[in-house]
Amino acid sequence: MSSTFDEHLIGQSSERSSGKTPAGAAATIIDADQTNFMADVVEASRKIPVLVDFWAPWCGPCKQLTPVLEKIVRAAGGRVRLVKVDVEANQALAAQLGQLGLPLQSIPLVVAFWKGQVLDLFQGAQPESEVRRFVESLLKLAGDVMPATEILATARQALADGHADQAAGLFSQLLEAEPESPEAWGGMIRALVALNEPEAAQDASAQVPAKLDSHPEITGARAALALHAEGAKAASELETLRQQSAAAPDDFDLRLKLAAALNGAGERAEAANTLLDILRKDRNWNDGAAKTDLLRFFEAWGHTDPDTLAARRKLSSLLFS
Repeated sequence: MSSTFDEHLIGQSSERSSGKTPAGAAATIIDADQTNFMADVVEASRKIPVLVDFWAPWCGPCKQLTPVLEKIVRAAGGRVRLVKVDVEANQALAAQLGQLGLPLQSIPLVVAFWKGQVLDLFQGAQPESEVRRFVESLLKLAGDVMPATEILATARQALADGHADQAAGLFSQLLEAEPESPEAWGGMIRALVALNEPEAAQDASAQVPAKLDSHPEITGARAALALHAEGAKAASELETLRQQSAAAPDDFDLRLKLAAALNGAGERAEAANTLLDILRKDRNWNDGAAKTDLLRFFEAWGHTDPDTLAARRKLSSLLFS
């Protein structure tokens, strides 16, 4: 019986959804004043990147920004520290730091320290996506990455290696940390398609946030799901279509069906070659239907997939020769 997307999510996340803070996570978010700034910011930054959030109780934008900072720092899993400084309660410290040219008169102000030096900063409340990019850039300069980046890379490799169940678990884990990640949603849909669980994949597709609908990761994954549905039926007729097509090589409608069946059976290279054969004989047949289907395959397989790259080279050679 086909499972649902929610079952995959729950099945892979019983421990992570407990609400417990990972060991050591609390130490990555602290308050600082005149007495501990040097130790907890400047000296600490020699080992770990440190973000300093300069705020004040009366500052409305600060109240919007600080929770976003805390969320992203927690997601970093101890790879970056957040230090919060109330400039109103620490005016002497603010005055001292002002001598470094920091614009502390305009808060919220977030300053990144690395190796004891000011590395970068930004002012004002920023969207979560921008704050995340800022932290990712800081980690990159420090020779590190967000844990989510590692999870995504591992999940994609697992899917490429044919370990779809492992990939689904990793994409599920990533969606818990980043529920608006198009890469995680697209990967989850593709993993469920690879597991031959179209209902669960359709369920996942329906839960993708609407603002991600036009993202290439989502459109590509949905194309893969649509092709899977089309190909599943056609694949059952594959041998019949092979024989019929061999007997009538110029019946292009039949060859289109054969390409769909081959793709549904996982024979991507042969599916692409079947469409390329049509294009070699008549590239304008049926308003370029063979090219249209081939481009659908590329989107569904992924634009960096080896089969896509190989077939695209052949298409390019054919069109521009």
